[in-house]
Amino acid sequence: MPRPAKGARLGGSAAHEKHLLANLAKALFEHGRITTTEAKARRLRPYAERLVTKAKKGDIHNRRLVLQTITDKSIVHTLFTEIAPRYENRPGGYTRITKIGNRRGDNAPMAVIELVEALTVAQQATGEAEAATKRAVKEAEAVETPAEETKEA
Repeated sequence: MPRPAKGARLGGSAAHEKHLLANLAKALFEHGRITTTEAKARRLRPYAERLVTKAKKGDIHNRRLVLQTITDKSIVHTLFTEIAPRYENRPGGYTRITKIGNRRGDNAPMAVIELVEALTVAQQATGEAEAATKRAVKEAEAVETPAEETKEA
């Protein structure tokens, strides 16, 4: 009987597990962060990182491989055009898992898995420009404060 190579079974058959991971990856790329159980987050991390690595290559072969997993074309387009370029100079570690405590109903350990935000050069330049304008506005407000009136003799 075929079994997964490693990790928790996550219940159900191998086909169910495959579809579950595909749907979790789809939600992660669509929303940027999702809340799920720790076991699912640990199984999703290498799965999602492999898809981002394929998207970084950007060729048609890898796009078709990703489309076999994530069947929503708009999310695949987002993955290839917006998400993958953010991690162009990053060799791995595109996701972060943060434990958030146990679920109220069944006491299952929960976690948030999110895409690590890597600032691009353009985003850094935009941030620096915004900081410079904020500083300029503060300086202008400091200069424009009304001075005390002087007595004329």
